[in-house]
Amino acid sequence: MINKLKSIIFGPDYSEMQKNFEDDIIDLSSIKEKAENYYQNGDFYCSESIIKTFIEEFDLDLPDDVIAMASAFPVGMGNSGCSCGAVIGAQMMLGYFFGRRQAGSNKVNKTMELSAELHDYFREEHGSLCCRVLTKDYKLGSKDHIKQCVDFTGEMAYVAAEKICKELEIEYKE
Repeated sequence: MINKLKSIIFGPDYSEMQKNFEDDIIDLSSIKEKAENYYQNGDFYCSESIIKTFIEEFDLDLPDDVIAMASAFPVGMGNSGCSCGAVIGAQMMLGYFFGRRQAGSNKVNKTMELSAELHDYFREEHGSLCCRVLTKDYKLGSKDHIKQCVDFTGEMAYVAAEKICKELEIEYKE
């Protein structure tokens, strides 16, 4: 599957992607559960959990350095209480699949469109993307705080994976 994804992602035409996944079915529930477990078990925070899960579930040939890059975003962008790290981790994966790799490429437009859709979905579902607002009723690190963040992490992994599959016409199951 790695070579399929490489040829798809780096290739010139997204319409070729579907052909490369004819025998593969992406399991969205498995993606959600794995991302939640990484966070729940204390292995990774939100954004890191999503990146680690996508590397494994989509069989991506990405170094763990990408997980390290995502380490800047938990607890609202480095513990600042700003944008939800789960949303950012999901947007990072949208960028990986659809982002530009050459200066001036218009692929950035599709990436920004999908990223905005993800942002708007989360804001509509939860009222805010601000970690400080989302967690205002919880003590940082409390059981309820962690449960909420675990739930957000699974939800964003699921929604991003679904968006990727739909956009690339990859078969998936819920």
